[in-house]
Amino acid sequence: MTEEKKEEVKEEKAEVEVPKKFKNLVEEIEKMSVLDLAELVEILEEKFGVSAAAPVAVAGAVAGDAGADAGADEKSEYDVELISAGDSKINVIKAVKTITDAGLKDAKDMVDAAPKVIKEKVAKEEAEEMKKTLEEAGATVELK
Repeated sequence: MTEEKKEEVKEEKAEVEVPKKFKNLVEEIEKMSVLDLAELVEILEEKFGVSAAAPVAVAGAVAGDAGADAGADEKSEYDVELISAGDSKINVIKAVKTITDAGLKDAKDMVDAAPKVIKEKVAKEEAEEMKKTLEEAGATVELK
Protein backbone atom coordinates (compact mmCIF):
# COMPACT_ATOMS: atom_id res chain seq x y z
CA MET A 1 0.00 0.00 0.00
CA THR A 2 1.43 3.38 -0.96
CA GLU A 3 1.99 6.06 1.63
CA GLU A 4 -0.67 8.21 -0.06
CA LYS A 5 -3.22 5.39 0.17
CA LYS A 6 -2.32 4.79 3.84
CA GLU A 7 -2.91 8.46 4.57
CA GLU A 8 -6.32 8.31 2.85
CA VAL A 9 -7.26 5.30 4.97
CA LYS A 10 -6.11 7.08 8.14
CA GLU A 11 -8.12 10.16 7.18
CA GLU A 12 -11.21 8.03 6.56
CA LYS A 13 -10.78 6.34 9.94
CA ALA A 14 -10.34 9.70 11.64
CA GLU A 15 -13.68 10.93 10.24
CA VAL A 16 -15.63 8.10 11.90
CA GLU A 17 -16.74 9.12 15.36
CA VAL A 18 -16.94 6.06 17.60
CA PRO A 19 -19.40 6.38 20.50
CA LYS A 20 -17.76 6.01 23.91
CA LYS A 21 -19.64 2.79 24.70
CA PHE A 22 -18.08 1.06 21.64
CA LYS A 23 -14.57 2.52 21.87
CA ASN A 24 -12.94 -0.53 23.55
CA LEU A 25 -14.68 -2.93 21.18
CA VAL A 26 -13.57 -0.98 18.10
CA GLU A 27 -9.98 -0.83 19.41
CA GLU A 28 -9.95 -4.63 19.82
CA ILE A 29 -11.36 -5.13 16.33
CA GLU A 30 -8.67 -2.86 14.85
CA LYS A 31 -6.01 -5.22 16.24
CA MET A 32 -7.47 -8.29 14.47
CA SER A 33 -6.13 -9.84 11.27
CA VAL A 34 -8.20 -10.01 8.09
CA LEU A 35 -8.86 -13.72 8.60
CA ASP A 36 -9.93 -13.20 12.20
CA LEU A 37 -12.27 -10.40 11.12
CA ALA A 38 -13.80 -12.57 8.40
CA GLU A 39 -14.33 -15.36 10.93
CA LEU A 40 -15.87 -12.93 13.44
CA VAL A 41 -18.28 -11.61 10.81
CA GLU A 42 -19.28 -15.16 9.92
CA ILE A 43 -19.94 -16.01 13.58
CA LEU A 44 -22.01 -12.85 14.10
CA GLU A 45 -24.01 -13.56 10.94
CA GLU A 46 -24.82 -17.08 12.14
CA LYS A 47 -25.54 -16.08 15.74
CA PHE A 48 -27.90 -13.24 14.86
CA GLY A 49 -29.27 -14.58 11.55
CA VAL A 50 -28.15 -11.56 9.53
CA SER A 51 -25.88 -10.94 6.56
CA ALA A 52 -23.17 -8.32 6.22
CA ALA A 53 -23.23 -8.71 2.40
CA ALA A 54 -24.83 -6.05 0.25
CA PRO A 55 -28.32 -7.01 -0.95
CA VAL A 56 -28.43 -8.30 -4.53
CA ALA A 57 -30.39 -6.04 -6.85
CA VAL A 58 -32.17 -8.43 -9.20
CA ALA A 59 -33.88 -5.67 -11.18
CA GLY A 60 -30.52 -4.40 -12.48
CA ALA A 61 -29.50 -7.85 -13.69
CA VAL A 62 -32.82 -8.33 -15.49
CA ALA A 63 -32.55 -4.94 -17.21
CA GLY A 64 -28.98 -5.73 -18.26
CA ASP A 65 -30.07 -9.06 -19.79
CA ALA A 66 -32.66 -7.47 -22.10
CA GLY A 67 -30.09 -6.03 -24.52
CA ALA A 68 -27.84 -9.08 -24.37
CA ASP A 69 -30.62 -11.43 -25.52
CA ALA A 70 -30.50 -9.93 -29.00
CA GLY A 71 -27.41 -11.97 -29.99
CA ALA A 72 -28.21 -15.22 -31.82
CA ASP A 73 -24.84 -16.91 -31.11
CA GLU A 74 -25.02 -16.37 -27.37
CA LYS A 75 -23.31 -18.85 -25.07
CA SER A 76 -25.44 -20.79 -22.62
CA GLU A 77 -22.70 -21.50 -20.05
CA TYR A 78 -20.11 -19.18 -18.60
CA ASP A 79 -17.07 -19.36 -16.36
CA VAL A 80 -17.02 -16.73 -13.60
CA GLU A 81 -13.48 -15.38 -13.28
CA LEU A 82 -12.39 -13.23 -10.36
CA ILE A 83 -9.91 -10.73 -11.81
CA SER A 84 -9.20 -8.74 -8.65
CA ALA A 85 -10.49 -8.38 -5.10
CA GLY A 86 -10.11 -4.61 -5.10
CA ASP A 87 -10.03 -2.70 -1.80
CA SER A 88 -12.72 -4.78 -0.05
CA LYS A 89 -10.95 -8.12 0.22
CA ILE A 90 -12.94 -9.30 3.25
CA ASN A 91 -16.26 -8.68 1.51
CA VAL A 92 -15.01 -10.43 -1.64
CA ILE A 93 -13.84 -13.44 0.41
CA LYS A 94 -17.30 -13.66 1.99
CA ALA A 95 -18.98 -13.39 -1.41
CA VAL A 96 -16.72 -16.10 -2.90
CA LYS A 97 -17.40 -18.30 0.15
CA THR A 98 -21.16 -17.91 -0.35
CA ILE A 99 -21.08 -18.43 -4.12
CA THR A 100 -18.82 -21.49 -4.07
CA ASP A 101 -19.94 -23.04 -0.76
CA ALA A 102 -16.23 -23.25 0.06
CA GLY A 103 -14.73 -22.93 3.51
CA LEU A 104 -13.21 -19.67 4.67
CA LYS A 105 -9.62 -20.74 3.96
CA ASP A 106 -10.48 -22.04 0.48
CA ALA A 107 -12.39 -18.84 -0.35
CA LYS A 108 -9.44 -16.73 0.82
CA ASP A 109 -7.03 -18.85 -1.25
CA MET A 110 -9.23 -18.34 -4.34
CA VAL A 111 -9.30 -14.57 -3.82
CA ASP A 112 -5.54 -14.47 -3.23
CA ALA A 113 -4.97 -16.45 -6.46
CA ALA A 114 -6.85 -13.91 -8.62
CA PRO A 115 -7.18 -13.85 -11.55
CA LYS A 116 -8.89 -17.20 -11.02
CA VAL A 117 -12.01 -18.93 -12.32
CA ILE A 118 -14.16 -19.51 -9.25
CA LYS A 119 -17.15 -21.20 -10.90
CA GLU A 120 -17.24 -23.07 -14.23
CA LYS A 121 -20.02 -23.80 -16.71
CA VAL A 122 -22.69 -21.70 -15.03
CA ALA A 123 -25.99 -20.74 -16.67
CA LYS A 124 -26.02 -17.17 -17.96
CA GLU A 125 -28.53 -15.82 -15.44
CA GLU A 126 -26.70 -17.41 -12.49
CA ALA A 127 -23.32 -16.18 -13.80
CA GLU A 128 -24.66 -12.62 -14.13
CA GLU A 129 -26.00 -12.77 -10.58
CA MET A 130 -22.65 -14.04 -9.25
CA LYS A 131 -20.84 -11.30 -11.13
CA LYS A 132 -23.13 -8.64 -9.68
CA THR A 133 -22.72 -10.02 -6.14
CA LEU A 134 -18.93 -10.05 -6.45
CA GLU A 135 -18.84 -6.56 -7.96
CA GLU A 136 -21.03 -5.21 -5.16
CA ALA A 137 -18.51 -6.70 -2.73
CA GLY A 138 -15.76 -4.72 -4.50
CA ALA A 139 -14.32 -7.31 -6.91
CA THR A 140 -13.52 -7.06 -10.59
CA VAL A 141 -15.15 -10.00 -12.41
CA GLU A 142 -15.25 -11.28 -15.96
CA LEU A 143 -17.59 -13.82 -17.55
CA LYS A 144 -15.95 -16.07 -20.15
